Amino acid sequence: MTWFVDTNLLVYARDSSEPSKHGRARDWLSFLWTTQGGRLSVQVLQEYYVTVTAKLNPGLSQKEARDDVALFLAWRPLGVDSALLEAGWREQDDFGFSWWDSLIVAAARQQGCKALLTEDLQHGQDLGGLLVVDPFRREPEEL
Repeated sequence: MTWFVDTNLLVYARDSSEPSKHGRARDWLSFLWTTQGGRLSVQVLQEYYVTVTAKLNPGLSQKEARDDVALFLAWRPLGVDSALLEAGWREQDDFGFSWWDSLIVAAARQQGCKALLTEDLQHGQDLGGLLVVDPFRREPEEL
């Protein structure tokens, strides 16, 4: 099974200010690396880079953040192109999500994911075959 990873999971894996989320995020990423089931987009990596270098206190150095991003390139992140933009518009029209969340959902679909790991959408919501899973409410073994 493939799982699309939203930015917040990556950030909490590096942010120890919330220990319960930090541990759970690290567990999920370990599971995804082991199973090779993780997917993401360039958008997620961009958001991650900005968040960990400019918004976390203490944040990561640019080098540390760039090293993280380079590791996640192994997951073959989906880039933004015209097809993804049009798919994002459809998601926005169908579900009324914010533009950025609509792009995340569209990217998850384009990569054939069955689940979207995010705390930003309603846990358990079925988006026409794409299940929203709050990774801080479920552990990998439960699914």
